[in-house]
Amino acid sequence: MNWIHTTPKPSQIVRTNVSFYYHYGIFISEDEVIQFGLPDDPGKPAEQIKVLSTDVYTFLCGGNIEVAIPTKEEKKQMFSKQDIIKAARARIGEGGYDILHNNCEHFVNSCVFGKSSSSFVDSVREKIKEKLKNKT
Repeated sequence: MNWIHTTPKPSQIVRTNVSFYYHYGIFISEDEVIQFGLPDDPGKPAEQIKVLSTDVYTFLCGGNIEVAIPTKEEKKQMFSKQDIIKAARARIGEGGYDILHNNCEHFVNSCVFGKSSSSFVDSVREKIKEKLKNKT
C-alpha cells in the first residue's frame, strides 16, 4: 500500500502520524471518520478504547492526513465501498482494543479486506525476531 497527501474519498483508509506510529481510520466524510480509539488514546486503559465516529479534525488531532493508495493486487481483495462503510459503522461502540492484536490498523484492514492485520506490529515482530536470531 502506498500513501499520499490528498483529499480522501468515502471508504478510503486514512492515517495520521502520531510521534513514532500512525493512527488509522475509515474516511466517510469531513464529518465522519470511523476509527478504533483516538490518536491520543494510547495512555488510556484498553477497556476504555472503543470504535467511534468523529469528524476529520478530531481524527487528525493536529496532524496531516494521508490516504491509502492500494496496489493492483490489494484492489482485487478489497470489499466494495458500500460494504467497507457498512462494516465500519457496524463496529461503532465495539471494544477489545489490544495494541498487538486488535488496534486501529487491524480495524481498518478488517473493514476493507476482511483480514485483521497490522504492518506496524508485523514489522516490530520481525525486528524482534531478527535481534533474537543475531544473538544466537
